[in-house]
Amino acid sequence: MAIYSINDLEQLSGIKAHTLRIWEQRYGVIQPKRTPTNIRYYTDIELRKLLNISILNKNGFKISLIAKMSDVNISTEIEQLSKQQNDQETRIDTLAIAMVEMDEIKFEQIVAGSIERVGFEQTMTDIIFPFLEKISLLYFTGSVKPAQEHFITMLIRQKIITEINQIPLINAINAPKFLIFMPEGEKQELSLLYLHYLLKTKGLYVINIGQGITVTDVQVPYDLHEPAYLYTMFTEPHKLPVQQRVETLANTFPKATILLSGYQLLAKPIANPPKNVRILRNLAETTAFLEKI
Repeated sequence: MAIYSINDLEQLSGIKAHTLRIWEQRYGVIQPKRTPTNIRYYTDIELRKLLNISILNKNGFKISLIAKMSDVNISTEIEQLSKQQNDQETRIDTLAIAMVEMDEIKFEQIVAGSIERVGFEQTMTDIIFPFLEKISLLYFTGSVKPAQEHFITMLIRQKIITEINQIPLINAINAPKFLIFMPEGEKQELSLLYLHYLLKTKGLYVINIGQGITVTDVQVPYDLHEPAYLYTMFTEPHKLPVQQRVETLANTFPKATILLSGYQLLAKPIANPPKNVRILRNLAETTAFLEKI
């Protein structure tokens, strides 16, 4: 059983700790447990209930009314909201519940429903990526447990791969080639998979060699396919300076256009980037670049 502090509940639900204490005392909507040394803590049961309460409250339900509702009635109202509303925040909050409960059916209802209404790409940009940014921050603070984070990212991974596999393969002779990969220590596989999807939708040929790749590893597929473009991300801290890593790639593959993105490139901007290097600062810049190819 996972345990959470009141600060964890605040981070996950968006409801201030002060407000939570008032709700506890006045309405008894959730009840903390206490350690032998009298420290308050909450279990998965309280967290799940609070996330549901948070969604109802954000959608106009008064806490005094919610406090009188049974758990079944609360769940029913949440299900109706998830089906009826196009509100981005509600869908992200509902995904958080699916993650905490490790509920694949709930995940599928939210994501599949959104894809049906607005399409896969808009679902990714409006719901999935903002949700991933949120849980990434919460994961590092300990508010989200590793098993929960891995569960939800695996479901998203499967969804992206399904979309990739639905796009027909193209003739590599006439299409520009992209060799895409993640360096050692990087954890943004979902971003790489989504780029794979975008490239295929635009009729471009993709060679995806995955994660944990060194510059030496890139040499074999590069020599075999001679791609016009290489794409990778520098997001995690690394023992080598970013400038050195960029220059190594540019010098090793001088005939290719090196496309780079990631937090490390924004935090430590490259001075005088090599001529064959293009920095893509965000998804919008990446999409705009691909449109011009």
